[in-house]
Amino acid sequence: MANAPLVMQARGLVKRYGQVTALDGADFELRAGEILAVIGDNGAGKSSLIKALSGATIPDAGEILVDGQPIHFRSPIDARLAGIECCYQDLAVAPAMTIAENLFLGREIRREGFLGSALRMLDKKKMLEIAVQRMADLKVGIRSMTQAVETLSGGQRQCVAVARAAAFARHVVILDEPTAALGVKEGNMVLELIRRVRDKGLPVILISHNMPHVFEIADRIHVARLGKRAAILNPKKISMSDTVAVMTGAMTPEQIPAECLAH
Repeated sequence: MANAPLVMQARGLVKRYGQVTALDGADFELRAGEILAVIGDNGAGKSSLIKALSGATIPDAGEILVDGQPIHFRSPIDARLAGIECCYQDLAVAPAMTIAENLFLGREIRREGFLGSALRMLDKKKMLEIAVQRMADLKVGIRSMTQAVETLSGGQRQCVAVARAAAFARHVVILDEPTAALGVKEGNMVLELIRRVRDKGLPVILISHNMPHVFEIADRIHVARLGKRAAILNPKKISMSDTVAVMTGAMTPEQIPAECLAH
């Protein structure tokens, strides 16, 4: 993993809200083909970091690089255009709409010619065909793409939200607490989908408080603390209790054994 090329980087990000400093010179590195877990206590700055990487906020200082090139996001649309898709904790799915319609929510395909350009009619047949193909690629087992999202279980709804991000991402998929409020079976369903997204070649940023899930699926763990990156850990070498100690400050980065650090 240490030899994999860097897909996304952040150097010295600073973000202040009045007297509060959310990011205080934060660094970040995402490598090709990995699931990078981002963990941190409340107020550690992980949400502010992800918002900066996804274009939701503009940092006051520092730089973000995609494929080694500096990039400036003014909005989440800019991040989307750069191939970065984000799936937020609240899912942002429309329950009354079909699965296919949800997949294309905000990026609907219009019909060709006069019907699309002047009358702004949507090409529902084409969107349905693409949606079926994208969900099949990710092996999401849903009976019909024309059923309403409100008929799905919580885990299936989360899979739709994750699949929507994965279907259109070209560079990075960012997932914010994708297994929150899910049972064991549904949580495992989402974790398996995340693995398939990674196996397709898309690196995944996973923000999670669920430490067993982090250790089960992550290739590296980015620990945020006090607005900075405290350490990058190897989940195969470090224990869960030591990881929590680093996250809370009970263990300093200098006390971490060298073999437990990831690069």
